[in-house]
Amino acid sequence: MRLLIDANIILDVLQKREPHHVDSAKVWKLCETGKAEGFVSVLSFADIVYIMRKELTPDSIEDVMKIMSLIFQFADVRESDLRDAVGMKWDDYEDALQAVTAARIEADYIITRNVKDFKLSKVMALMPNEFLTRI
Repeated sequence: MRLLIDANIILDVLQKREPHHVDSAKVWKLCETGKAEGFVSVLSFADIVYIMRKELTPDSIEDVMKIMSLIFQFADVRESDLRDAVGMKWDDYEDALQAVTAARIEADYIITRNVKDFKLSKVMALMPNEFLTRI
């Protein structure tokens, strides 16, 4: 099963956000153990570093990237993705870009806590707890 993991799920684990940390960590574990194939957009990684900028040093950014690259594959963003996302005319361009990326990598699901913003996505978006009940 192939998953595109949204930045908020990664941040739940890295920042131990309650009450979301537990279910998000279970999704990470499925990817870590090979029970699911997890992808993170390179755009999400940049967003994560930006959001955590006060918590991270250059060395810890490298550590986060190493940890994530052991668990997830990074999905690049292509020029065609940028154009396709613009063409979707969603209110949130970044979410449109995630949806386009998920479709291109043939993800089965987008795992996010922001499901409402993906209602027009070709790839179904699920909250971590919803996804965990399906497996």
